[in-house]
Amino acid sequence: MDMNQIMQQAKQFQQRMANLQAEMAERQITNTVGGGMVSVTVNGKNELLAITIDPEVLTPDDPAMLQDLIIAGVNEAMRQAREIMQTEMQKLTGGMNFPGLSSLFG
Repeated sequence: MDMNQIMQQAKQFQQRMANLQAEMAERQITNTVGGGMVSVTVNGKNELLAITIDPEVLTPDDPAMLQDLIIAGVNEAMRQAREIMQTEMQKLTGGMNFPGLSSLFG
């Protein structure tokens, strides 16, 4: 393999990475907790997009419960987003591990 082929492959890989980043930015992951009381949506870049709270949960009696539900929902949605990203990265790299690549996606 000559240097031109290596450079061409590197450019193709770079383009596929850019496409994956754009796709993940558009992908939405929604997680619901508390039996539907709180729903959280993030994108594949681990950006919080929306939180929906059932009005029945909005009571001044137990703010800690609502806080816990929001935290649990956000954490699980972001975990799912990372898992999706890892799966997509494995497809892209053919299962080869490239340290530092996952940090490109949050």
